Amino acid sequence: MRHLNQGRKLNRTSSHRKALFRNLVLSLIEHERIKTTDAKAKELRRYADRMVTLGKRGDLSARRLAFAFMQSRTAVKKLFDEIAPRFKDRAGGYTRVVKFGVRRGDAAPLSIIEFTGTSEKADAKKPRKKKVARRDGTVESQRVAAAG
Repeated sequence: MRHLNQGRKLNRTSSHRKALFRNLVLSLIEHERIKTTDAKAKELRRYADRMVTLGKRGDLSARRLAFAFMQSRTAVKKLFDEIAPRFKDRAGGYTRVVKFGVRRGDAAPLSIIEFTGTSEKADAKKPRKKKVARRDGTVESQRVAAAG
């Protein structure tokens, strides 16, 4: 029985699991949206939300705890300066997991995990392409600024 045993083992040793989640948290902070398997994404929420909570605290000891886990000065700086201030009024639930499909090689279920509030920002940045018919009968694509 698995009483009081939280978390998924993911068929890895504890050191491998720790390294895996350290790398996933680093990638999530760097890119703010990553694609991974469902089980990894659901478990990654725990670690990512803890890091954002440390970032919201903002003191030196929180910064040191975040660095002890992530081992990256640039990631800690981005977490404390850019990501955590976005969530200053939110009590929790800093990440969102969206089912994405299945992986082609082994049919593993995939998900996208992202920080909440990033999808609107990402959609606003992408310029749309609009097809324009020219007088000589050819069609060309033009980039049009997104309506915001």
